[in-house]
Amino acid sequence: MPAPDGRLSVRPQAVLFDLDGTLVDSAPDLAAAANAMRVARGMAPLDPGAYRAHCGSGARGMLRVAFDMQAGDPGYDACREEYLSRYAEVLLQDSALFERIPQLLRALEAARLPWGIVTNKSHALAAPLCQGLGLQPAVLVGGDTTAHRKPHPAPLMHACLALAVSPRDCLYVGDDPRDIEAGRAAGMRTVGVRWGYLGLERAIEHWGADALIDEPLQLLNCLKLA
Repeated sequence: MPAPDGRLSVRPQAVLFDLDGTLVDSAPDLAAAANAMRVARGMAPLDPGAYRAHCGSGARGMLRVAFDMQAGDPGYDACREEYLSRYAEVLLQDSALFERIPQLLRALEAARLPWGIVTNKSHALAAPLCQGLGLQPAVLVGGDTTAHRKPHPAPLMHACLALAVSPRDCLYVGDDPRDIEAGRAAGMRTVGVRWGYLGLERAIEHWGADALIDEPLQLLNCLKLA
């Protein structure tokens, strides 16, 4: 649990991050792929801002906004495949690291604190996104790396095994309630970030995270590195 000043009482041995909405602002490209599908069907594109809060849900969220479509609806699977194909084409068009993320990661590396990424994005999409943006995590776990996706703890446990770190000695940082749920289920301490997509389910204050931060470098305070 965090100390009264917001710092963690014991520094973790590794830090794991969610990808979209935590390290990377991929909302412009996620929205562009959905709007391309609308245009192809003779529909006007939506304001990109309409998609933003739903970006943490990936293709599922984008199709819900663009077409009011959800899993189980007729044609959903085909639309999902089309969406993923279109998104792969614009993966690095406008996506960028959030401000101060590079400084944060450099500080972790300078402190010899290993960091990795656990995302629900497929590895086939996450890997080139990381490479294109210069991210070099010690471990990258995609949504299809294990048999389960977050909020199941399996992806986080897999990352811990790869890093040879116990879950109780690991911190997970994310911008979605499922990130915090997965981290808690894995026995990790968790940090919620206010700059991400956050979703519409419930306010971040009710996610049950061990700490909340407003901007990336505040994580260094939690880790007693600043």
